[in-house]
Amino acid sequence: MSRLHVVTGKGGTGKTTVAAALALALASGGKRTLLVEVEGRQGIAQLFETEPLPYEERKIAVAHDGGEVFALAIDPERALLDYLQMFYKLGSAGRALKKLGAIDFATTIAPGLRDVLLTGKACEAVRRRDSRERRVYDAVVMDAPPTGRITRFLGVNEEVAGLAKVGPVHNQAQAVMRLLKSPETAVHLVTLLEEMPVQETVDGVAELRGAGLPVGAALVNMVRPHLLDDDLLRQADSGPGGALADALARAGLSRPDRFVGPLVEQAQEHAERVTLEREQRSALEKLDMPVYELGLLPEGVELAGLYQLAMDLRDQLPARQETP
Repeated sequence: MSRLHVVTGKGGTGKTTVAAALALALASGGKRTLLVEVEGRQGIAQLFETEPLPYEERKIAVAHDGGEVFALAIDPERALLDYLQMFYKLGSAGRALKKLGAIDFATTIAPGLRDVLLTGKACEAVRRRDSRERRVYDAVVMDAPPTGRITRFLGVNEEVAGLAKVGPVHNQAQAVMRLLKSPETAVHLVTLLEEMPVQETVDGVAELRGAGLPVGAALVNMVRPHLLDDDLLRQADSGPGGALADALARAGLSRPDRFVGPLVEQAQEHAERVTLEREQRSALEKLDMPVYELGLLPEGVELAGLYQLAMDLRDQLPARQETP
């Protein structure tokens, strides 16, 4: 049911990378998705190895089976001009306002206006239909602000609707909040299997639910493989190296005692990490929400790796229901 996928997460968790992978995954099966950037960092352009994005929707990728991904870097100033034209038909007067610096002035004295414009533009893309009344995009993915700011960012339209009791501003803000609080929206939280990101995810989920915003999934990024089975992990925890030295000697290695210490130390570090990750998984499972995992890319994030993440994510997502 969800058409607007808002992706947030603590800094350093790979939020933009996961948002891009999700857009590619949702484009599978010949779908069209729009990937929206709201923070002005041009992170999407870097991931897809393309020129900086202008304020226009541009196709940047094709999914493995023919779906298309478009991208848009929302500029608050241009979005305000669109807004003024849509509701007040200012035409050339809007361009004059830009030259006079009135737009910078407006967004400075009313900081929340910037977030209203950003969320409003994304919601407009979700609702947009073509001349045959078909949806232009099957899904819109927003690379949103970090977890600590996401509830205020998404809820600002509710504040605006309360301040502007009547008129187009009030109506627009209410329409945006109806979409943001409906099943058509899902807020996904990107995390790592580490204590601080998981705790911020737990806090973020509680805050979003308290504000009546629909929580989607926890997207666990950069998951490292487990190299030892449970029996070997228990042996690593116990710390003896005699069995290891005997095994190295049987393998024909001279002076195996030289290698035992470093190998046991690495095994113990691995065992400690696995224990910590299991604790963090348990904390995420208690949130009563889907949890999807994306593996660590050994070569770093580059275009081929991004497509691999998209395929991994696509295989975990539930089948989508078609709605008109």
